[in-house]
Amino acid sequence: MNIDNKEIPSYSLVGLVLLLWREKVTVITVVTITSVIGIAYALLATPVYKAEVVMTPAGQRSQAGNLGQLGSLAALAGVNIGSGGGAAASLAVLKSREFAEEFIRERKLEKVLVDDFDDPAKKRDIRDALKVFLLETRVVSEDKKAGTVSLVIFWEDPVVAAEWANAYVAKLNAALRDQALDEAERNVKFLRQEMSNTDVVSMQQSVGRILEAEMQKYMLAKGAEEFAYKVVDKASPPKLREWPRRTLVVVFAALFGGILAIVIILLRHGVIALPQSLKSSL
Repeated sequence: MNIDNKEIPSYSLVGLVLLLWREKVTVITVVTITSVIGIAYALLATPVYKAEVVMTPAGQRSQAGNLGQLGSLAALAGVNIGSGGGAAASLAVLKSREFAEEFIRERKLEKVLVDDFDDPAKKRDIRDALKVFLLETRVVSEDKKAGTVSLVIFWEDPVVAAEWANAYVAKLNAALRDQALDEAERNVKFLRQEMSNTDVVSMQQSVGRILEAEMQKYMLAKGAEEFAYKVVDKASPPKLREWPRRTLVVVFAALFGGILAIVIILLRHGVIALPQSLKSSL
């Protein structure tokens, strides 16, 4: 390798700088090409928007824990007064594949999530739509320090993204509320029957207290639209796209072009070893 008829060692930083300066046309050409590609991608790529719902556990299903000694008696009677598992169970349902699949089926999103859903050659089904939804569209996160849960929907239409996010939380609250109402109704019916079948006053009093607790649970669920989660910040259509971030894409493309140009120059001048067959193509 010669620079101005003077050999510069490959390990010399000055030599490398001089080499790159001599090959500045290559550097400028490669950086320009990658930058143009980056600009084209930033302008033509489908924009993705982020809609987020921030919520806190509503605490509607924890009242059974105040029954204390009645819990064991209710268990013996076959009544689960502590059903639901509270916030942990609600979060598990929110993250579950089954609930996501119900949401997709209910709103008929299979074709929306998978462009070639009707292509018989690819044999697309609900599992493909569910995969896209779970990996690319819906994100659930929990901030234990703040005590909040966030549901994020990423989609190319900001209005649709906000609509899905709000609808997802509303569906969750409705589903868990209906589940609690059905369970409370079954328990109330069972307890009333047990109370009418016994003549022991102490037993009637104990069952009566459990029945009262179940009636309270039923009334709380009946009047609570935000049964599992209380929405702190409702999703609204975002104004700015989440991706692509055009400035970031162009800067990254230019940096990549600079690195690529340096590698090409070093390979071409033998600073980096490369098989002769590949070197000749550069």
